[in-house]
Amino acid sequence: MKILYGMQKPDEGTIAVDGEQVSFANPGDAIARGIGMVHQHFMLADNLTVLENVVLGGEKLYGIGGKARKKIMEISDAYGLGIRPDALVEELGVADRQRVEILKVLYRGARTLILDEPTAVLVPQEVDALFDNLRELKAEGLTVIFISHKLGEVLKVADDITVIRRGTTVGTADPRTATTKQLAELMVGSELPSPETRESTVTAVAMLTVEGLTLAAADAVAAEPETMGRTAPEDSYIRESAEAGRLLLDDVTFTIHKGEVLGIAGVEGNGQTELIEALMGMSAADAGVITLDGRDITKEPVRKRREGGIGYIPEDRHRHGLLLESSLWENRILGHVTETPNSKRGVLDLKAARKDTERIVREYDVRTPGIDVTAASLSGGNQQKLIVGREMSHNPKFLIAAHPTRGVDVGAQAQIWDAIRDARREGLAVLLISADLDELIGLSDTLRVIYRGRLVADADPATITPEELGTAMTGAATGHLEANNDHVEGSAAADGETTEDEAR
Repeated sequence: MKILYGMQKPDEGTIAVDGEQVSFANPGDAIARGIGMVHQHFMLADNLTVLENVVLGGEKLYGIGGKARKKIMEISDAYGLGIRPDALVEELGVADRQRVEILKVLYRGARTLILDEPTAVLVPQEVDALFDNLRELKAEGLTVIFISHKLGEVLKVADDITVIRRGTTVGTADPRTATTKQLAELMVGSELPSPETRESTVTAVAMLTVEGLTLAAADAVAAEPETMGRTAPEDSYIRESAEAGRLLLDDVTFTIHKGEVLGIAGVEGNGQTELIEALMGMSAADAGVITLDGRDITKEPVRKRREGGIGYIPEDRHRHGLLLESSLWENRILGHVTETPNSKRGVLDLKAARKDTERIVREYDVRTPGIDVTAASLSGGNQQKLIVGREMSHNPKFLIAAHPTRGVDVGAQAQIWDAIRDARREGLAVLLISADLDELIGLSDTLRVIYRGRLVADADPATITPEELGTAMTGAATGHLEANNDHVEGSAAADGETTEDEAR
């Protein structure tokens, strides 16, 4: 897709658009021929408005004022995207950001849309809305290239299917007759891997205890400008928190035992990032106590927590997990500078770090020509396997796994799941945060739902369905979720603290 979008030059082969052979030197050439790409990692400037993001780089098309705004609204209305031009991107949820990305390429006149893993961060209800948008685009004569490893969704939305494995087209399929099993065998040569964890390894020994964790919104969050449209409750949560004095984390309490995976389900922007940063020591909580293996770490800095046994697979591997222009062996050292084999008696041991990087590449099947190439040269799946290998190499007591398989192929997905399951069997405690509800349900021993900074519900992974969990994530249910979602016990209403928003 990078070649088709002009980001990379092919060594050989041809591309034809509307029957005419073309060659793209850069993305501008591809855009000029009507090709637009929505990347897996969104390419938006958080500090700009939707309108500013859309016109950025395309100012010559419709200017930057009223004409541009009119065009944006025309496209939004035509395809049912529901775009608000004056909203700040940093306040939008992932589903809204994705719609902005789609509008951005349509604004430039794209007739062919490339969507790279577009459902990786969406809950089931948002996926349905996206598919409605795609059908609108198709009805208007646009072509959509939909890249995904979620086979049920591919069969649901595609008209034609092409399967690629290790850079080679291995087959095609008709979605009207193909099955997920047939597609999986084309993709990986065997049945699709499952995140399901059958045996329980949960012990009675508490590894991480969080009591009353509370975090107020930063003073830096300004009041909402008059020109900004209102956002959905989950999208505007952080800004509303600052305005109304609400909390980003509100009295969060839970315990994770040795050998247990605690899954946290929630629409992005409801406190998951703040919870991770508080547990890692990246932000100081306003109240509450964090205990790791019997030791109070509430006031400890990040390095001490790392050395004390916390592993971290970040939610955004590019922002928080890797130095993209540095070599693999340099990236292996990140976050573990003071620990063996990276250092010896307070001095970096580069020879040992390089040797251990080679071991990680081998054991975690990181496909690379060597350890001196940059992290940017690896595919997303191989970048993720490098991070997982790095974190698991220090035998953590407690692992924060935030979207551990987001946007990776099924082969890498299976390897990451196996690594987490194997470590769990050895007594690792895991906090799993994921937008992939099948992954969340399959890997977790215990499930909790976070909504507007509070843990509002819990569910049994053995009985809950992705659809029921997705409904609870929108704040529609609290307390203990039964399989049919009709019977809810222990609601937050019992303690008299349910707000009007939560009840709604």
